[in-house]
Amino acid sequence: METRSITAEVPMAPRMTEDPAQLVPELAEVSAALFRVTGNGSVPRSTISLVQLRAGQIVGSTYLTVLHTGFLRKAGQSEERITSVASWQDSPYFTGAERAALALVEAVLQPSAHGERVPDELYAEVAGHYEAKALATLMFAIGQVNFFIPVALTAKPVPGRSFTDPWN
Repeated sequence: METRSITAEVPMAPRMTEDPAQLVPELAEVSAALFRVTGNGSVPRSTISLVQLRAGQIVGSTYLTVLHTGFLRKAGQSEERITSVASWQDSPYFTGAERAALALVEAVLQPSAHGERVPDELYAEVAGHYEAKALATLMFAIGQVNFFIPVALTAKPVPGRSFTDPWN
């Protein structure tokens, strides 16, 4: 497998030239349903965006990182909160509930050297901050971003372009 030099410029064009959503129009229903599920009001939209930003960072997707950073900015989140998501463990800008959500997305997306990805202690910590519906919504928010990670990493839509038009 050929690797790119770290100093090589990254092209500003998608790898996949056709929009996967247009190729598979059934995706629109799934995407809309996932957005409704995560927008049910049981978890603040800002928390969902923080979790999804962290997921983009963990998997190394510039597209997802830029997308969710933009959502947080549009929602009026401070630059300190947005930029410290990558180092949330020692950042003073997050509530206990947000910290629990960020710990959960990290546990789900990163292999554990010590057994379960989501140990009972972490589950208990998260459940202490979120009632059952909110906890389920948080799990689905992690699933929502995970649903789109293969598209972001494989098709490589252009970061910073409109959410609805990253292929042009």
